[in-house]
Order: sequence, then C-alpha cells, then structure tokens
Amino acid sequence: MHNIVWLIKMAWRDGRASGGRLFLFVASIILGIAAVVAILSFSENLEQNISLQSKALMGADFKIDSKQPINNEVVRLIDSLGGADAKEIKFASMASFGSKEGTKLVQVRGITSSFPFYGILETTPKEAGEEYASKKGALVDATLMLQFGLQPGDSVALGKSSIPIIGALKTAPGSSGMGASIAPPIIIPFDFIAESGLLKRGSRVDYNYYFKDDQVNLKQLATRITPTLNAEEADLDTHTETSERLGARYKNIGVFLNLIAFIALLLGCVGIASAVQIYIKEKLISVAILKCLGASRKQTFLIFLIQIFGIGLLGALIGTGIGVMLQQLFPLILKELLPFSITVHTSYQAIAVGLLLGIGMSVLFALSALMRTWYVSPLHVLRVQNVATKKISLAILFIGLAVFLFVLSFAFYLLERWDYALGFVLAIALLSLILRGIALGLIKLITYYFPTSWSFTLRQSLKNLSRPNNQTAILIIAIGVGAFLISTLYFTKDFLLDKTALNASANSPNLILFDVQPDQQPLVAQSIQQEGLSVLSNIPIITMRLKEVKNRTVAQIRLDSTSSIKKWLLSHEFRVTYRDSLIASEKIAAGNFNKTVVKGSPIPISVSDNLARDAQLIVGDTLLFNVQGMLMKTTVGSIRKVDWGSMQVNFSIVFPTGVLEAAPQFRVITTNAANETSAAVIQQKIVSQFPNVAIIDLRQVVALVEDILNKISWVISFMAFFSIITGVIVLVGAIRNSKYQRIRESVLLRTLGATSTQIIQIAVYEYLFLGVLGSASGVLLSFFGSQLLAILVFDTAFVPSLIPFMLLFPGIAMLVVIIGLFNSRQVISSTPLQVLRKGA
Repeated sequence: MHNIVWLIKMAWRDGRASGGRLFLFVASIILGIAAVVAILSFSENLEQNISLQSKALMGADFKIDSKQPINNEVVRLIDSLGGADAKEIKFASMASFGSKEGTKLVQVRGITSSFPFYGILETTPKEAGEEYASKKGALVDATLMLQFGLQPGDSVALGKSSIPIIGALKTAPGSSGMGASIAPPIIIPFDFIAESGLLKRGSRVDYNYYFKDDQVNLKQLATRITPTLNAEEADLDTHTETSERLGARYKNIGVFLNLIAFIALLLGCVGIASAVQIYIKEKLISVAILKCLGASRKQTFLIFLIQIFGIGLLGALIGTGIGVMLQQLFPLILKELLPFSITVHTSYQAIAVGLLLGIGMSVLFALSALMRTWYVSPLHVLRVQNVATKKISLAILFIGLAVFLFVLSFAFYLLERWDYALGFVLAIALLSLILRGIALGLIKLITYYFPTSWSFTLRQSLKNLSRPNNQTAILIIAIGVGAFLISTLYFTKDFLLDKTALNASANSPNLILFDVQPDQQPLVAQSIQQEGLSVLSNIPIITMRLKEVKNRTVAQIRLDSTSSIKKWLLSHEFRVTYRDSLIASEKIAAGNFNKTVVKGSPIPISVSDNLARDAQLIVGDTLLFNVQGMLMKTTVGSIRKVDWGSMQVNFSIVFPTGVLEAAPQFRVITTNAANETSAAVIQQKIVSQFPNVAIIDLRQVVALVEDILNKISWVISFMAFFSIITGVIVLVGAIRNSKYQRIRESVLLRTLGATSTQIIQIAVYEYLFLGVLGSASGVLLSFFGSQLLAILVFDTAFVPSLIPFMLLFPGIAMLVVIIGLFNSRQVISSTPLQVLRKGA
C-alpha cells in the first residue's frame, strides 16, 4: 500500500508540472467521449421511446389487414376474437380543394370514430379529432393545409363527393414515414367511403381491422391465427412488430452517427499516442535518474502509466458529463426525421461505456510509448543510448494487436455484426496507413530531393517537416481523416441526389397515373393526348401471392426455423406485370428473358436479383402463385438486375405475354409534362373525369428526397464536426508540444541573422505544406473511395461534388496555417536571452 501511495504521489508531482502540455490531448478525448456518450444515450432513449409508444404508433394492440374485402372465413376468425373494435379503409387518391388551384395525391383514411385506442389524433383545433365523425367532416394534414392556404370550413373534394374540413391533422397513429410525406393523410368518417365513389374493382385498398386487448399474448395469437390468415390472403400485425420495424429504420441512423463519433475518439487517441511519445522521450533522463536512485523498471513504468490513466479518467469524466448534456440536443436536431417526440432520460449504460472507453483507449494508445521507460538504462543519464529496440518492437507488436482487438470489439458493439465491424476497422486502418505513407513519403522526398535552389524560408520550412520529433505524420493523418469524412459526405449526397434527379428528356416520365381501370384506359390516354402530351407507357398490374416456393408450401416454410428464405415473401402481395422485353432500368443477370409462353410448358417468369436472393432462387426453380383465386405454376426463366433508384415503374416479377391478359388488373400510365403548369392542368383534368385515378408528380418526390437527404446530411455534418474539431485540437496540441524546441530553433536562426519576418514566413510555409498535403490527400482519397461506394454499394454513376475541391480543400489548409501561427506566437516573440538563461 505504501508503494502504491508513493507511485501516485510521484505521478501527481511529475504530471502537475507537465499538465499544460497534455491538456489539449485531454480535450480531444473529451470530445470523442462526449460524442459517443451523447449518441449512445440518444439511441437508447429512442429505442425505449419506440417500445413505450408502440401502441400509440399503431393505435391498437393488433390489427388484421387485407388488400381486398375479407371473405367469410376471415369474418368468422374476427368474430371469434370478439369482433373488431374499429375498422379502416385506406387508399391513395387525388384531392382538390374547392376554389383553390391545384390537386394533390393524398392518403385517404376512412376510420370508425372509436379509433385510436392508444394515443390521440392531434389536431388544430384540439376538439376536431373527437368531433370529425359526428360532424361528418375531414381532418386534413396540417402541412397540406398550409400549402393550399386552407382553413377549417373549407372543403376537400374526394371523388364524386365534397366534405367540409373540420381541422388540421398534426399527427395520427399509422401515418408516418416518407409515404405520408408523398401522400399526406386525410382522415374522414368510415361511412363516407361508400359515398365517395373512389373504390373501383382492382383499386389498391387496405382494409384494416383494429383490436384493443392488452391481455392477449401476441406471440401465441400469431402462432394460432397466422396460418388461417395467410391462406385467406390476410395478415396479422401487432404493435410490437410495428415498433420493431420503426426501431430498425432509425437504428441505422444511430449506428452511422456512432461510427462518426467513434472516429472522433480514434483521432483523439492518435493524438494521445503522439503526445505521450514525445513526452516520454523527454522524460527518459528522469527515468534513468530514478533507476540510478534505486527505482525498479516496474516502478518507473507505473508512475507514467498512472499519469496516463489519470488523463484518460479525467477526459472520460468530463466527456461523459458533456455527452449527457449534449444528448438533450438530439431530439431537437432529429425532430423532423422522427414521427414522435422523444422523452430523454439518463442512460447509465452509455455513461459506463464512456468511462471505460476513455480510460481503456487512453492507456492502450499510450502503451507503445510507455514501453520505452521499461527498457531505458541508468547509463542514459551520462550518455544517450539506443533503447533495446528488438524487445520494444516485440512489445509494440502485442500492444498493436491489443489495440486492434479493442477497436474491433467496440465497433462490433456499435454495429452488431462482425463482418461490418471488421470492414470498418480495416477501412480506418487502411486510410490511416495511406495517410501515414504519404507523410513518410514526403519526408523521404525532402531528404533525398531537397530543393537547394529554393529561398531560405522555403528550405527551412521543408526541413522542419523532417526534423527530429516532427509531427508531420500525425498532423497529416488528423487533417486527412477529417477532410476525408466531410468530402465523402458531400460526394455521397450529390450522387444520391443525381440518382433521383429527373432526366429532362421528353421520353422520361415525370407523371405516373395509378389505378387506371381497364374501361378507363382509352379515355385516360385520350385526355392526355388532347393536352398535347404523349403516353410513354401503359403498364398492366396484377396482384398475387406466393403459395409454394420450390414445391414447399408457404405454411411449411414458415414453420421451418432453419429456412433461409426471408419471411416477408410469405405474406407479401406482389404486384406484377407482363411484357415481351426488358426496359432501360433492367439487365439480365442469369438465364434468358422469355417474351411469350410455350403451350404445355411451365410459365417462365423473370424475377429481380433481390427477390431471387431473399427467396434463395436460381434459374429453373418453381413458384406457385395464387392469382386472385386461381393457382398458377411458374418457373424462374431469368434473373434481372433492377435499378430501383431510377424514375421508372419497376417490378420484382415480370410475366411473359399471353398469360395474364384476362386476369383482373389495373393500369399504370406514364407521361411527361414539360413544366409545372402543364402538369397541373393535366392533373386537374384527370381528377375531375376519373376521381379514382391517383397521380404522382415525380418532381415532388425528387424534392422530398432532396429535402430528406439535406436533413440527414446536416445531422451527419454536425457529427463530423466532432472529428474536425478533434483533428484541430490534435493539431494545436502537437504544435504546442514542440513549442520549446521551436523556440530554441528560432533563437539559433536569430543568432545567425534571421529576422522575425523570415521566422513567420517559415512557420506559414510549414503549416501551409501540412494543410495542403493533408486536406488534398483526404479529398482525393474521398474522391476515389466515393467512386467505389457509388459503384459497389449504390450501383450508380459517380457524380463528383465541387464543394470538397472548391471549399474544403483550401478552407482546411488555411485553418491549419491560422492555428499554427496562433500557437507559434510565443516562438516568434521569444528573445535569445530568454532561451539562453533558461538553458543555463
């Protein structure tokens, strides 16, 4: 115990004298820990809020839904459950608003007045959510009300009928996500649906039956009734499944933000490693003196280990405290991306992770430098000796392995998949190695190809980059990683936006008309042509469900726990088409596309590559479909690679011609309107003549996608800011750490006749070289990395953004120069006498 107290006292006394030199590196740990703790806390809060609000998100305990009116078997099943407590008919439709110009695709929800059982219809005025049914009026999405300048008392036209607007709908169970943004909800009384004349045979309609029963065991219920529902083409959806889907959707955002925060922490740890490396190198004589006085190698090692432990603990404590406070901002930052409000509470798990992470990573990243104290000889007091490099190299190898495993384990904690964690760690390691290689390459170039003809200040600034104890490698890594992150953000955002952008060609559709019934098809086409527009495509759509996959029934696959077939396929209602050729967004990946069917042979269909992957299909496998009551056996004739990001109507399953022409179907017709005025005119005309037809203006979809990407990019930029600030702090700390050596160099230069102006120029050039090389390396690596991302992940053409080249590259370079000059002001202002006295 006495020995431990002595070690702590020695660590404190030595650390107190040098604390200012390590303060900025403590700050880098603080930023990284603050980011990690804040996001981990928010992710836990989000998960718990989704779980607590799962019933309010659905509005019920469970529901039975169908894409068609339920048959007698499903009616009997519902009756056996005590009957539905509420009913809903939901479909997409075009709406117009009295004297207001324009139409809008909306999601019409006809609901019985008892719904919702949990949560509320949040409206303005407040009482409108309770009175709309009795007053036989509509609740219209609040954003839609603002867009068209609507007020309670105005009317909305749906189909053949007009209904008064009772209030503005802010939130409602079951209305969230991007679909609600494209087609805003309008809630009307259930009985009004029959009067509207909107429902036609073949229309895409959801029939929902809601139940309130908080005592039922949802898993047992699903096991008991799901087979019957699947056989009758209906589904069971519980509030827990709704929360799981929503949680999975937002978990990806949290994971990505966690990785950005983790990168900030890694940058801080690299800064700690660099600082300790120089710090320990300067302390080797003190260590040798202690050993001469009888201290063991273990004691000298522990003194500095305790110092680093204290630094990590201090940084972790402060960072954790800041992170707990910072998490309060995330509900405000992400409020437009979340369908409900978040109640924030303290996450003790995130606090524990932050503390352990700060201490663990500080110690691990400092160990390689601390090993020098173990092997230093007492003779080091009298003369500088080379430490036993072979033994240190072996120790550093094991330490490097421990660091790798630690980082990999924490990445797995964030991603929950070993392959993703390994890929992330290897990518960061590769990026760091490339940047380090660039830095070392620069030093070698300076050494072997020194530009002797350059001016004195330029030559001296280059020499500073390769001087002993230089920070060239660490600064270029810090600057390069920060530039890489921000550049990748902008590159990715731009090519994703370009992927969704509309082609200006008149042959590219920008208006899509859904639910066109067979008898309406020629009249709709005629109306389009009368406005001087062309019908670009007239696509038949037939609905069907899977009954068998490779001669195994859906029920058998569902009960087989070892099956690798994705469960969504087993209850999904497929919308398929038939044609005799591929379209521009498709390419054959396997097999041959069959234009027609050979009589007496199985029906050859073409499936998309993602469907083939999820269903474990290859060419030649068989599928049995229920086509609205008729069983149809097919075989996989080809597998297509589909560009789902293209603005075309794409399908997972395509039949050949000569098979489905007589099946009940509806049509999707596309056209191209040259401008917004032309689009508005044709929409008004179609809606007035064919009220059941729904129209999507792809311009609005692209604007919505761009808005969502902008919001997400702002959030990512906010988190990437932590990495940039951490890199800046590492930069400031590195400059500060070598300040005294620079003062001595400055004195020598002044003694030789250098002026203050020349010394300032040397500093400017040095930091300019570092800033230009670091930011240029980061932007260029991001350029090539984003190309791989576009091709391998998003399967799209790479469209580079100009922002990284025009703004980030010069901006970061100038920032490095400014920080370098600010921290070098003491170097410039010191006189030779001050340094000589200090040296004496």
